Amino acid sequence: MAMRNARALAAAFLLLGLAGAASAAERYGLGRPATAAEIAAWDIDIDRDGRKLPPGSGSVAQGHAVFEAQCAACHGARGEGGVGDPLVGGQGSLASAKPLKTVGSFWPYAPTLFDYIRRAMPMNAPESLSADEVYAVSAYILNLNGLVPDGAVLDAHALAAVRMPNRDGFVPDPRPDVR
Repeated sequence: MAMRNARALAAAFLLLGLAGAASAAERYGLGRPATAAEIAAWDIDIDRDGRKLPPGSGSVAQGHAVFEAQCAACHGARGEGGVGDPLVGGQGSLASAKPLKTVGSFWPYAPTLFDYIRRAMPMNAPESLSADEVYAVSAYILNLNGLVPDGAVLDAHALAAVRMPNRDGFVPDPRPDVR
């Protein structure tokens, strides 16, 4: 009973605090609704099916050059790992006692590779690569994993068409899509 009362009291304080913050914001002119442009600037996530991939393209060869300049210091010259995680190898290891989770063994969807690289890499300058550079690095990493050929050029359509080896290795989310 005491625990239930404490929870109710905590909920009441939380609601009062939120109401007080809202009235203070109105009274003192703090905050404002985000504009459509501000929301669009943050709305850069890429769905697993690649629906929101941007225009652009990049080849394996271009990706090799960008990778050497921007990625190899952490991930190794051929994605074998170093300071950063390995990006290559591990195929067939997920059910073993020592699974190696890499792009080629663990990731279920290729468009999410683009999303991660664009938002988080390079670590010292996230979001600094152009869409063409991200397509190129994605092509290079997928090539290192044997998932696209040496001459591959990836764009939104080609990247979304790459079938990753672990695509069926995850349990689907049963929640409805909220889009």
